[in-house]
Amino acid sequence: MRTGVAEFTLDYGRCPPWLFKRMVRLARIIGIAIIREFGPEEFLKRLSDPVWFQSLGCVLAFDWNASGLTTTTLGALKVAFNGLEKDLGIFICGGKGKISRKTPQEINNWGRQLRLEEKITERLEYSSRAAAKVDSSLIQDGFQIYHHNFIFSRTGKWTVIQQGMNIDKGRARRYHWLGNARKKFIEEPHSGISSPIFLPSVLNLTAKKSRRTRRVATQIVQSPKSFLRDLRVLTVKKGKWQFRVMSLPGIEFHHHPVEMEDFSCEVNPQFKLAISKVIAAKPRNFEKLLMTPGVGPKTIRAISLVAEIIYGAKPSYEDPARYSFAHGGKDGTPFPVDRQRYDQTLAVVERALQKSRHLLAKERSAALRRAESVFHH
Repeated sequence: MRTGVAEFTLDYGRCPPWLFKRMVRLARIIGIAIIREFGPEEFLKRLSDPVWFQSLGCVLAFDWNASGLTTTTLGALKVAFNGLEKDLGIFICGGKGKISRKTPQEINNWGRQLRLEEKITERLEYSSRAAAKVDSSLIQDGFQIYHHNFIFSRTGKWTVIQQGMNIDKGRARRYHWLGNARKKFIEEPHSGISSPIFLPSVLNLTAKKSRRTRRVATQIVQSPKSFLRDLRVLTVKKGKWQFRVMSLPGIEFHHHPVEMEDFSCEVNPQFKLAISKVIAAKPRNFEKLLMTPGVGPKTIRAISLVAEIIYGAKPSYEDPARYSFAHGGKDGTPFPVDRQRYDQTLAVVERALQKSRHLLAKERSAALRRAESVFHH
């Protein structure tokens, strides 16, 4: 058996049309086989597994070590399921760049077509926004989100796959979610985060270790005057901490990941507006604080900084990205082989091959014929 490491280098090229057309066809066959055999919810679960998704991209023959595996695989799936959504019970919204910003509109469009209850559609839209905001604001790892796909079923279950880029390091990072109507977004909500590199200091407010920080952060914004006073205490002048009101010993607070930032409301109008909105909203919990309009990474950093340095509620600075393994190892490393899962994977592949031969040879599926017409117009 050959082993290796899958990288996520930034890829600025484009998938050749001849390859993309074949990727779409194979993605359709695999998707239909899995959904017919195990149902749409199982397909969502598999997409939420970083290793399974990486394997799917490799099976579709895209570059195994490039960021484009994510964007092109999801693009191929979206095209492959075009016209088949209602038959398969899977609805793919969003995409790369500008397309990602159309995700709420696409969710609402499907909600109307499927005649979903308004509260279900609203919850799906909220879940998409919340996942994006968590990965851009609560996990501050230097990877800017540029790709967001929201994939859901009629029952309200969903998967989010989004990717961020770090131009300075020339790498990408992929975030996977699996959720439903009762999904909690704040504490360790991911099904997996794939990254080729780990960073020494990442502000991670989704960690269990950050639970006190989240609680204190919610409390301090309930008292506008004291919060603004505390924020003014922490200022930066010419790269050095300047404490206007108090002097802290340089034992525990000699270094801070955001020590070079200026949180002065006087010189940051957008930041000042965001802080004003948080204070006016008086959020009852940290999730509502995060979802306040205008709140972004800088606002979250400022509140976290006050919570830590003034009130001693230190958050986690451990990078949450992890390597993942599909089936374990025969010697028990990193864990014993899960035979049931291994057999299930084999069964899926075998049935997919059988069904693909049947579908391609007989072409009896009306849904498949509708999808094929995409390439003939």
